[in-house]
Amino acid sequence: MSSERMHVIVTFVEDRPGVLFRVTSLIRRRNFNIATITVGSTEQEGISRMTFTIYGQEEELKQVVYQLDKLVEVISVAAMKPEDMVVRELALIKVAIPNNGLQSEIIGKVNNYRGHVVDMTPRTITVELVDTPEKIDCFIREIGKINIVEIARTGITAIVKGAEPTIKEVGVNG
Repeated sequence: MSSERMHVIVTFVEDRPGVLFRVTSLIRRRNFNIATITVGSTEQEGISRMTFTIYGQEEELKQVVYQLDKLVEVISVAAMKPEDMVVRELALIKVAIPNNGLQSEIIGKVNNYRGHVVDMTPRTITVELVDTPEKIDCFIREIGKINIVEIARTGITAIVKGAEPTIKEVGVNG
């Protein structure tokens, strides 16, 4: 029996009301918890891309992909291996600055992680990081939870490495 691990599912769906609900309901019914979900437009008008991360066993994942492929609004679906993909996440992190000396230390750490300061007040700095979830987690640990006021993370988005598209055939169901 395989152990639970992170799985990335990429789906191309018709851009219509209710599709997100139907897709997420199907995943919920299979007893998976969606760890992250991102949805956005694609290079083709009328088609959206959904990227999910879920934790579970390989056998269960195959069943979820099979069931998703049966939904009318799902054009294509694929389970991806994280090691075969370029994965990024956006995080906005608001950090408290109890004194001015800490401000330059925080900005130095932001620069070390190739982040950007997007807002600064006398008492807080808001940082933007775009990187892997692991690097964002490292930054959060380094800053220390005591200084963090608020975190907003998008969840991952991913694209397969190399010249091939993530899903080879994408066309509107006819």
